[in-house]
Amino acid sequence: MTLRNLAPGMTARITGYESGNRAYRAKLLALGLTRGTPIHLVNQAPLGDPVQIELRGFSVSLRKAEAEVVQVEAI
Repeated sequence: MTLRNLAPGMTARITGYESGNRAYRAKLLALGLTRGTPIHLVNQAPLGDPVQIELRGFSVSLRKAEAEVVQVEAI
């Protein structure tokens, strides 16, 4: 499942990244979205873009394309 599949209020752990655009992956890693990191989906815009997540004590908004790159498992 990807971050894009989570519903607002759900908590998950990052398990990896979809293969594809390495630039997105590098950006996400720089933001602290590393494997094993727990994240909480705070909100999602009406059309699904962007999504707001909380991790490591701060909030980040990601575009739909970026959220589709992050693989997660619900916890």
